[in-house]
Amino acid sequence: MKIPKHVAIILDGNGRWAKSKGMPRNYGHTVGAKNVETVCQAADELGIEYLTLYAFSTENWNRPDSEVAALMKLLESYLKNCIRTANKNNMRVRVIGELSRLSESFQKKIQELEEVSAANTGLNLTIAINYGSRDEMLRAMKHMFTDIKNGRITEEEINEKAFSGYLDTRELPDPDLLIRTSGEQRLSNYLLWQLAYSEFYFTDVPWPDFHKKELELAVEAYNKRDRRFGGLKEEE
Repeated sequence: MKIPKHVAIILDGNGRWAKSKGMPRNYGHTVGAKNVETVCQAADELGIEYLTLYAFSTENWNRPDSEVAALMKLLESYLKNCIRTANKNNMRVRVIGELSRLSESFQKKIQELEEVSAANTGLNLTIAINYGSRDEMLRAMKHMFTDIKNGRITEEEINEKAFSGYLDTRELPDPDLLIRTSGEQRLSNYLLWQLAYSEFYFTDVPWPDFHKKELELAVEAYNKRDRRFGGLKEEE
């Protein structure tokens, strides 16, 4: 079975999952956060090299203040624990997004996590926090414009590869497979540039219930796709 090198996942359904159990939405987010380590372990066991998770979007700030505050607290706590688990599991962790809006303590935890896990050689986990693909591309264009103005790059040197080098994901290969949990079938402003040739897999299973078996089913579905680029099969 061919294992996708890079899998991106939209973690959806935490709140609806909690509601179905008569619990508050924040309970779903808590269980969903705990499930990240489970799925990371499953991805590593399957041989997936890169895993990118959509944890908090730029649009999520529009949720009720109490839910946003709880999510921020949960994410910050997760990253603090991730410093320990990353080294235990030989996992390298990156965080992408517009991080300047996060609290100073949150940003320090991100920096510490990236630094302590930088030499790890196992699964490459990327967490998207305050991330939106349109925002990412606008930031990339502004940085590229500054470099053109300062003579670091010329207009003639601009191509797809050069532009990709300004994106948050510049150190990562493009995803082979996108998974979205909980039944929705849209990208929600996630990795719009990077997903140009990715396979999509949508499942009704909510994120808190998405475990190793569900990941295996997604990989099996990926193997049934006739992947083509510009009209040619991938193997050609």
